[in-house]
Amino acid sequence: MSFRSFNQRFLAPGAQSLMIFGIIALCQPWSLFLHKYGVTLTLVGLIAFLVTSKIAPDPEPEEEHEDEMFDTQIGSAGAASATRRTSETNKDGGIV
Repeated sequence: MSFRSFNQRFLAPGAQSLMIFGIIALCQPWSLFLHKYGVTLTLVGLIAFLVTSKIAPDPEPEEEHEDEMFDTQIGSAGAASATRRTSETNKDGGIV
């Protein structure tokens, strides 16, 4: 597992959860300790989220399409006939 996928799977949701927990800790009336550090938890979660949101996810693997492979194998004569076929089917100028 790469760092980017670990970030997307665990770190970014953890930062969001820490922000939410900080807001809940700030609003609850039972624990003075949680109320005292609610703003700190929210700010730490916010900074962590800002950092983790800047890390891009893993790039998607490129898939080869059979149509593109077929087009390269046709050659120049086949490409010209393919161009003629598409121009014949779009007689209305491409307006559908």
